[in-house]
Amino acid sequence: METRTVVAEFIGTAMLVLFGVGSLVLAGDYINALGISLAFGFTLIAIAFAFGRISGCHVNPAVTLGMLLARRIDIRMAVQYWVAQFVGAIVGAAILFLLANQVPRLQTAGAFGSNGYGGRSPVGMGAGGAFLAEVLLTFLLVFIYLTVTRAVPMVGAEPVPVGLALAAVNLIGIPLTWASVNPARSLGPAIFAGGDALGQLWLFIVAPLVGGVLAAVVHRFTHHHPAGRAEEDEAHPTPATGPWGRMRGGHRPEAGGPETKGPEAA
Repeated sequence: METRTVVAEFIGTAMLVLFGVGSLVLAGDYINALGISLAFGFTLIAIAFAFGRISGCHVNPAVTLGMLLARRIDIRMAVQYWVAQFVGAIVGAAILFLLANQVPRLQTAGAFGSNGYGGRSPVGMGAGGAFLAEVLLTFLLVFIYLTVTRAVPMVGAEPVPVGLALAAVNLIGIPLTWASVNPARSLGPAIFAGGDALGQLWLFIVAPLVGGVLAAVVHRFTHHHPAGRAEEDEAHPTPATGPWGRMRGGHRPEAGGPETKGPEAA
């Protein structure tokens, strides 16, 4: 099970970088900020439906940090997720780099979908403003993730609000810093962009992690209050089932009666 979850995080992060950042690198001039934001959001929704039941589809070290601080995963699992996410982002960026080099006159040096501030920001935002923006945008994304999910797996319709949140923060963040909100997403492209992209990378690793911590703290105050927890338990009571789907007392939920077994069943 641990192998499956780590592989899911690796593949999911690689896909997010390949298709999300790829929309910026390969099609940015045609779809603009709105199209890029939707590409990130739709990609996250798709991979969350594919991998959410396996790993929770964090595909973001800031989300994993928030889940760790919310005590939904332990430190061992968090470290495994972080390794898988960063390696997956590098692999996804490498595949995108190979693809981009097949496009005539497409420049990858110094840009390649990497994040930046100052002269590398579309609006010229300085380091302080970029740090604040990344903290706040990541706070929104991680807070929504913690709010709509109750456990490690992401099931049901949970991927939809998370994907919409990612699209929203990209709509705001792309004109400011090219929208990181994900240290792994920033690391992969920066390695292949080189130059100032690597020099400014620290901000897009530290700021999203700070945003993840802030989201976990606020979520604890808003959703873990004893009264609120009692209401939540009342609204979502624990199913009266034991192992293998048997009802407590020897009943199967699908049968609606006593479980037939042993000589007396005949």
